[in-house]
Amino acid sequence: MFGSTVLSAVERGTFVVYTAYALIFVATFLVMRFLVQEQEAREAEENLGETKNRKSSNSLVKATRPFFTQYFVPMIRGKPYWDTRRALYKRRIIAAGLREEFTPDEFIAFKIFLIFFFPLVGAVLTITGFLDIALWQLGIVAVGGWFFPDLWVRSRIRVRQAQVKRALPFVVDLLALSTEAGLDFVGAIGKVVEKAKPSPLIEELEQVLKEIKVGSSRAEGLREMAARLDMPEMSSLVAILISADQMGAPIGRTLRQQSDQIRVQRFTMAEKAGAAAAQKLMFPVILFILPAVFLLIFGPVALGFLGQGD
Repeated sequence: MFGSTVLSAVERGTFVVYTAYALIFVATFLVMRFLVQEQEAREAEENLGETKNRKSSNSLVKATRPFFTQYFVPMIRGKPYWDTRRALYKRRIIAAGLREEFTPDEFIAFKIFLIFFFPLVGAVLTITGFLDIALWQLGIVAVGGWFFPDLWVRSRIRVRQAQVKRALPFVVDLLALSTEAGLDFVGAIGKVVEKAKPSPLIEELEQVLKEIKVGSSRAEGLREMAARLDMPEMSSLVAILISADQMGAPIGRTLRQQSDQIRVQRFTMAEKAGAAAAQKLMFPVILFILPAVFLLIFGPVALGFLGQGD
């Protein structure tokens, strides 16, 4: 009797201890969860405060930024799983000239957000009767939401690179004139940035000046510019300038030679584009214009023969 009483007391004491441990665990979990939620809320508020006045070149980005920055960016930030894509998207964002509009985490969050946003819009339009979209089509729309930002960024990159190609000969000429007038290369860049018409190339040269002012060498600044633009023409020009600088060759003469070479390359590319355009015109000419010419020439003759036959 006494032994069973003692045993039941021990069991009750063990139960109380384990219950206390469980309550401590639950309380600790709730406190940690509360702190994590508070931290996420503060980060979201800070992120919204930083991006509220940020300019957006895309109306969809501007309209949806408060949603994906507040609810999706905290899920992406700091996660090692996205490190590879984060580095890839950082390079593309910089090449597209969007480094003031997006961080890599925001870009990934925007892609994930569109996976849900596009099907939701399609479902709303289907319910309201504006469209008739099947369920499998909504799946395709969701996949398109993931790839849409990539297509947009690539189109921006192509446009920006075309603008750089157009401005490159003129800018190189100005750099050559400035260095031949007695300025050093960094001073020539500053003068060109000050006087030249704004363009993506001028923006990149301005970034080179900023990097040099904060301690980067001239070669490092030029290499970073070539990496940001991601163009063979710019990589070649930067490599030649760095080599000439290291060998002590006159920068002005090197720039003048590169300017002439760039103009020859542009002329060659224009000839190739003209030849390709002529080949592309052959099909509509044969299909549409030649039949009309034959009708104009031989139509009256055929009608004459038909009239004589009558």
